[in-house]
Amino acid sequence: QVQLVESGGGLVQAGGSLRLSCAASGRTFSSYNMGWSRQAPGKEREFVAVCSWGGSSTYYADSVKGRFTISKDNAKNTVYLQMNSLKPEDTAVYYCGAAMKWPGKTNEYDYWGQGTQVTVSS
Repeated sequence: QVQLVESGGGLVQAGGSLRLSCAASGRTFSSYNMGWSRQAPGKEREFVAVCSWGGSSTYYADSVKGRFTISKDNAKNTVYLQMNSLKPEDTAVYYCGAAMKWPGKTNEYDYWGQGTQVTVSS
């Protein structure tokens, strides 16, 4: 069992930055692939970024590539999403997920956090 708690969301102007954190409970955190997805009002949840269990492999959605960076700190049981050059279309609830099996660019995760709101004003 893994419990995930996201933090770091908020309101930011276009062009600004935020860093989201996802703290995980459980001693097997280092075995999980970790990712971020987001869901805007009236839209389906979409893949944002994923990091392999050891941190060596990362994938990004085309819409955030070059602006967002995912990283995993197994010593702190935490995964981060650094978001730069934010745009109004990045506004969404951001969810952290943990998957034992590599999910690629899907939303196939074993566990999800409760989400954190990110709002980007124009």
